[in-house]
Parts: sequence; structure tokens; C-alpha cells
Amino acid sequence: MTAEERPFDWRVPAVWAAIFVVSIVTRTYVGVADMAWRGHPVPFDRVFAIEVASHIVVGALVPVLYWLHRRWPITGGLRNVAIHVLAVVPFSIAHTLGMAALRLLWFSGILGEVYSFPLTLERLAYEFAKDVFSYGMLSGGVLGLRYLFGRRPAPVQTEAPPPDTDARLPERFAVRRRGKEIMVEVADIDWVEAAGNYAVLHVGGETLEIRSSLTKLEKELDPKRFVRVHKSHLVNVARIVEVTPWVSGDWRIRLQDGAEVNLSRRYRQRFEALVPVRS
Repeated sequence: MTAEERPFDWRVPAVWAAIFVVSIVTRTYVGVADMAWRGHPVPFDRVFAIEVASHIVVGALVPVLYWLHRRWPITGGLRNVAIHVLAVVPFSIAHTLGMAALRLLWFSGILGEVYSFPLTLERLAYEFAKDVFSYGMLSGGVLGLRYLFGRRPAPVQTEAPPPDTDARLPERFAVRRRGKEIMVEVADIDWVEAAGNYAVLHVGGETLEIRSSLTKLEKELDPKRFVRVHKSHLVNVARIVEVTPWVSGDWRIRLQDGAEVNLSRRYRQRFEALVPVRS
């Protein structure tokens, strides 16, 4: 089932609704108790309405946070982190203006009470300080729920023999270069290097970028031909010229195009299962 065909997971909004209910009740109780301790008792329903207005706006902003984390994953490097840091500013402005409008609508428009929400620099700075924390907590919730509900159960093993996966392995890739799509034969790839959200194909001394993680690309390539030798490198065993000891138990691989990459101790056993190294 593709992502488009996958049914909507109602557990996600249900969890968010539960979180918001608990937050509203807790913050209302704390607010009432704090005002009573200061000698200015406030009715429970008034504080409750104030918190509901704030949480309604935050709830409306949660889908925006999901979009931001899909478009710029926090694990995508410093650039994406900076984008999320800057996003706190419009998040805080939207939250402050939204809850101010809802509170004025409820107290002044519906109840006919006098209510003031002065948008001074001091008030905006106060709300911004709280929203920095809120943005971080909400982002943690977005990532946590995505991890929790995004996992898939392991497939049930049957007696049937595994399908022939070699038939599904691609023999060529379409790579964009200078505004054109060119075809690259898998057999011509010397080695592959990780570069953030991209993978760099080294083909006969030329470098070509494709949008794919190294882990995903490793699964698409023939495991009898390509082997992971480092967390950032994948090599075509047919292109290996020399393997020599290096430092700290690592080895050094030299390829036909003259490039040299590390064979990390972590991947040594996997490499020797495909390319035995004899002393």
C-alpha cells in the first residue's frame, strides 16, 4: 500500500487531543491557584476560557509544524536547524495574535465583558519566550509520534521461498545534469558517497548527484556487486584495485579511478564476506 492509499491514522489527532485536554486542565488549575496565592482570586471558567483560546490556535498550528518537519527535517543539517529556529518568530506572532483575537471575541463580543490584550513590545517578548519552549515541545511531539506510529510490524514469515530480488534491481539510474536527464549504468559506478539528503555517484572520474540516502541506495544496488565499507561510502567491488592496512584497525581501499576510501572496522566483516582479504 502506497502512502497515498494508506488510510488516515486517527490515533495521531486522538493523541494530540488528549495532550491538549490535559494541558488545558493543568494550566487552568495552576493559573487559578497562582492568582489565589497572589491574593487576586479569578474564576475557574475565566482562566479556562483563556487557556482554551491559546490551545485552539496552537492546535491550528500543529499541521504547519508537520509540514515544516517534512520539508526541512531537523536531522538534515545546520541549515534545516536554522530554518526551525527562525520559524519560531512567525509561530509566536501567529499564536499571540490568534489567541488575542479569540479572547476578545469571547469576552468582549460574546460575554460583553471588558477585556484588554495590549500588544506591546514587552507583551510580545513575554509571549515569544513562552513560544520558544512551546515550539520545541511541539516539535518533539511531532517527531515522537511520527516515530511511534510510523513503525511497521515485521512481516510474518511463511514457508514460501523468498522472491528473486535480483530481477528487481535497477541496471541504470536517471541522473539530472545541466538540466537534462542522463542514464548511468550501475555497472559503471565506481563508488558512492553520502552527502546529506543526496548520494554522489562517482562514475569514471565524474561526480553525479541523486536525491537518495546512502542506506536507501544500498538496498537498491546488487549486494553481490556493491558493499558498504564506511558509514559514508559504498564501493563497487569490481573497481577495487588494492586494499592495504591503515590506522586503528581500518584499511584503505584504492579504486580504479584513483580514489581512496576507508574500510572501517565496523564494515570489515561484511566486506571480507564478499571480498576475502588474504594476508
